[in-house]
Order: sequence, then C-alpha cells, then structure tokens
Amino acid sequence: MNTSTPAAERRRRLVWDLPVRVFHWLLVLCFAGAWLTSESERQALLHQTLGYTLAGLVVFRLVWGLVGTRHARFADFVTGPGAVLRYLGAIVRRRPEHHVGHNPASALAIVVLLLLGLVLGASGYALQQDIGGEWLEEAHEIAANLFLLTAAAHVVGVLLASRMTGENLPRSMVDGLKMAPPDEAIRKPWRSVAALVIAAVIGFWVLQWQSAPASAGGDGAIATAGQHGRDGDDD
Repeated sequence: MNTSTPAAERRRRLVWDLPVRVFHWLLVLCFAGAWLTSESERQALLHQTLGYTLAGLVVFRLVWGLVGTRHARFADFVTGPGAVLRYLGAIVRRRPEHHVGHNPASALAIVVLLLLGLVLGASGYALQQDIGGEWLEEAHEIAANLFLLTAAAHVVGVLLASRMTGENLPRSMVDGLKMAPPDEAIRKPWRSVAALVIAAVIGFWVLQWQSAPASAGGDGAIATAGQHGRDGDDD
C-alpha cells in the first residue's frame, strides 16, 4: 500500500512475518537446487525432493496469503495491470512510490512465480509417474525457464527499487523490517508457524531419503530413485 504518512512518523517496523520470510528463502534454495540438479541422473532424488518441497511451499503460501498477517495477504498487494503500469511509469520518471508491503511489480512477479511453482510440481509428479511423455517434459522445462526469468526480473526490480528509494529491500526479507507508519506494522512475527513450516520441510526430506533405499532394494536406489521411468546408473 502506498503511504502518504509524513516521513517523521515512519521508521523501520515489523512488516514481514517470519513464515513469509522462511517461505521466500526456502523457495530460493529449492528452485536453485532443483535447477542445478535437473540434468543429473545421479542427483534425481535430490531434484525430485527439492521440486516437491517447492510445490509444497507454494501451497502453504497460497493458504497464508488468505489467512496470514496483513502484508502477507493477497488482498493487500494483488492489483490490476493499471497499478503495475503506474508503478513502472513512476520508476521510469525516477519518482518511485513507497509501498509498505509488496509494490505492484513485485506482486505480479509473486503471482506468476506461485502459478509456475504449481505447474512445476504437477508436471514433475506426472513425469515421475510416467504420465505425459516428451511434451510434458518439455512443458516442465519451459515452466522452469519462465520461473528463472521471472525470478531474475524480480531480483533486478528489487535492487533497482532499493537504489531509488534508499531502502534496503533484500534486508527487509531477512529481518522483516521496513519503513512504515505505526498503523501499517504487524504485531508479531508468528514464529510458531515458521517453525512448523521448517519442521515439515525437514521431515519430508528425511522421509524421502529414508524411503529411497528400501524402494529399490539396494544402495543404488539413492542414485536412481526418482528417475522418470529409467533404470540403471551413470557408471
């Protein structure tokens, strides 16, 4: 939300709850790891695990976008194309708007990333079940490329907005603090929900790796589990 509160009444206050911040950095970790392991058969299980984790994180974010804290909710930041164009126009004129929550351009990127995350998760699962064939594998790859491009554009936009507004936006996604008037701050960080998210992710990872050897009956399962209907290893 754009605020016209006098600067004297604004200081760094808690805006991003901990679940949003944990989601953000885990999403970065999972996509980066899945991208780097996408061409390796030996790391197929790791790729699959990170991909499913990414999809699970997206589902959590969709729920948190409905029931979470003020600036985590979609109602706070999802806007129409007109708002995005006005924001980008203000950037071009070097008169950037200040938004306590996500600015319209970031909001658009977030929506696109969430949708692509669902596509990646669904298509990846289908491929693992030998459903779809080559066309779905190609669609999965296209979705991954679009995810990467959208994420890169988002990062560039955040860095540009940080420079023009003088506010360190990446830092705010670490400590949760942004320049805001008192009535725009949130009351608590919701550490309990963040802890549940982390516990769920770690628990899923443990289950994935513990079940892999038993599913194929030998040490080679770790190297081969999760491949899309392929047998053998890279030796």
